[in-house]
Amino acid sequence: MCGITGWVSFDRDLTTEATTLQAMTETMACRGPDDRGTWAEGPAALGHRRLAIIDLPGGRQPMTARTPEGTVALVYSGETYNYTELRRQLTDRGHRFTTDSDTEVVLRGYLEWGDAVAERLNGMYAFAIWDGRHDKLVMIRDRMGIKPFYCHPTPDGVLFGSEPKAILANPLARPRVGLDGLRELFVLVKTPGHAVWDGMREVEPGTVVTVDRSGLTTRVYWSLETRPHTDDRDTTIAAVRELLDDIVRRQLVADVPRCTLLSGGLDSSAMTALAAGQLGEHGERVRSFAVDFVGQADNFIADELRGTPDTPFVHDVARLARTDHQDIVLDADSLADPAVRAQVIRARDLPAGFGDMDASLLLLFRAIRDQSTVALSGESADEVFGGYLQFFDEEARRVDTFPWLASFGRHFGEDAGILRGDVTKALDLPAYVADGYRTAVAGIQRLDGESDFEYRMRQICHLHLTRFVRALLDRKDRMSMAVGLEVRVPFCDHRLVEYVYNTPWSLKSFDGREKSLLREATADVLPRSVYDRVKSPYPSTQDPRYARALQDQAKDLLSRPSHRVFDLVDREKVQRAADRDTPVSAQADRRGLERTLDLAGWLEQYSPELALS
Repeated sequence: MCGITGWVSFDRDLTTEATTLQAMTETMACRGPDDRGTWAEGPAALGHRRLAIIDLPGGRQPMTARTPEGTVALVYSGETYNYTELRRQLTDRGHRFTTDSDTEVVLRGYLEWGDAVAERLNGMYAFAIWDGRHDKLVMIRDRMGIKPFYCHPTPDGVLFGSEPKAILANPLARPRVGLDGLRELFVLVKTPGHAVWDGMREVEPGTVVTVDRSGLTTRVYWSLETRPHTDDRDTTIAAVRELLDDIVRRQLVADVPRCTLLSGGLDSSAMTALAAGQLGEHGERVRSFAVDFVGQADNFIADELRGTPDTPFVHDVARLARTDHQDIVLDADSLADPAVRAQVIRARDLPAGFGDMDASLLLLFRAIRDQSTVALSGESADEVFGGYLQFFDEEARRVDTFPWLASFGRHFGEDAGILRGDVTKALDLPAYVADGYRTAVAGIQRLDGESDFEYRMRQICHLHLTRFVRALLDRKDRMSMAVGLEVRVPFCDHRLVEYVYNTPWSLKSFDGREKSLLREATADVLPRSVYDRVKSPYPSTQDPRYARALQDQAKDLLSRPSHRVFDLVDREKVQRAADRDTPVSAQADRRGLERTLDLAGWLEQYSPELALS
């Protein structure tokens, strides 16, 4: 796992732009603390920061291959889990390797198959190849969008990077955010290709983007397709388990210490148990980590989203799977620390506004990084297997919009509720969401003979897998890589996603519960308590001291009436929330303050030009 960046300019010699390339590369230092490298030749310049995972001495980048027609150079971020099979294929075809790294397999794969190498990869990756034989840049991103990848077309080429900050370090990129960019900040929908910053775009998941002297072209090499599912229940459950066993085995491969993230929910518990069993075959114990808050287990208050605290279930799994387990217990002062908020904003390049849930994730990853370099996560199982409340909520099933928006405000607070009236009017978020929804559902294929209900559930699954999950994957990547921790997501293996997506909803929920297929496929390795547990989202602190700290920080912000944040947010609304006698302990009540403080911090760090018209 690494950070990549680069610049192609067909009208200049980029060997003279070493200072700018260095600045772009160094923005990725957190993503790659182990090594750095740059390469430039003619119109192309590449930068790389490395987090060493496989073949620690041999995987240095940028990696090049000299050919009679020109140099081919690669910068690569991620992991290819089937690289050993591909290496054998390439060796049989006459390729000779000088390292044991998956990076060289990708480079040699491109030399053999061109950009069709993308279809052969199983993994999480974002990489760019300068092909000096044809004077073109090829950018490829993994199917699910696990690894971030951004580009910024210029009049004579392109800038690219793992994160926007790398692109913004180049003087050609203007730190400007227009109306659509602001809209993206205030709707919980990640529009494919959108990067918030003007002139910038995502390299979309499952695509190959090629830049040459004639311009930029995009080829889709993978998309979520509708296919008939003919397996019966028992066969389907067995197939899911077989896939999970293979996926976990592949994703445990590393030359550095690895662990699992354990929440006590079905997803992370199943993944941890499978990892523990496989490592146990080799005499190893899996390390597991969980996040908790001071006093939360003893003073937990159930609500509509979270009926139980995580800790008892975490410990049940740790005992049964015999993991080497550690709880990372956080206090209110750490969660509310302005320095932590600043690091979160810097990691995400945006004011996400998820407050303690972002802070706790960053602090969890920071603590884990002291002991492990690779972690396996249960992220994305809810999207794959149908685990969220909205999958079962009749209102969410009926509404003509993204289903998670039906109840989001009730559970988490309204994102746009803090905005000034003139800003709200200019953004017109309902129209933006409606346009995005129509575009999203238009491309979802219906199976011949599929009932209206099954087709609606297919739509809901598709929307979660192509819109909702990408926001969570981005959050996971940014928080983990901010501290140099590689987090792998077994449930995003495209083989599993394709297979389960095409199972009918009647099979996904055959026992009337969420994630029926996953539960039965892993029942033999789960404690009964976890098997019976109802879905509970990522935890949020209930400590009133955290809420009071937010109020104090908001009052400090209010004492600076000229702060740019008040060009966006309604000062009176912030004042009312800050002055409440009763601390705003509920997550939905706190969100306005968290949103305001994040926006203020983002404006201070990035000084973006805002275009509200």
